Amino acid sequence: MGNTSSMLTQYDIEEVQQHCNNAFSQQEIVSLYERFCQLDRNGGGFVSGEEFLSVPEFAVNPLSQRLLTMLDGLNFKEFVAFLSAFSPRATVQQKIEFIFKVYDSDGNGKVTFNDMLDVLHDLTGQFISEHQREQVLTKVLEEAGYTKESLLVMSDFVKILGSSGLKMEVEVPVD
Repeated sequence: MGNTSSMLTQYDIEEVQQHCNNAFSQQEIVSLYERFCQLDRNGGGFVSGEEFLSVPEFAVNPLSQRLLTMLDGLNFKEFVAFLSAFSPRATVQQKIEFIFKVYDSDGNGKVTFNDMLDVLHDLTGQFISEHQREQVLTKVLEEAGYTKESLLVMSDFVKILGSSGLKMEVEVPVD
């Protein structure tokens, strides 16, 4: 999977489509490949964090620095798999797994109160105080049956978010 859309074969498209659990149509995959090639300025087949930050919508996202750790150095297949959580065809389980990875920044499979506070801080910035964030998060955890000392694992996220009607969708422009 080289540097131009003409190098993306039908086999490549089908392989990527299978890798992302059919979250994107073949036409969407071609569009994503064209965008990937635009981001991959040096043509090395991988997109760096710096290249991702060249996308204005990404750069202003309050979670951009956290997401960069997940994105830096992705090849095209990994890029599409990352984006698949935002597809309308993605399952709620796939979306929850993505959210869990955002919170589990150290990748140990557990999310602590401080992990959640860090994300909340990224999202709210200086708009609310640290004390207010702690109060809000403590209340939300208590309502879900957890405490500040709870270590949440993937199944906890599924329990909390599974019936929430979770929407995380991005439209892929198709030429």
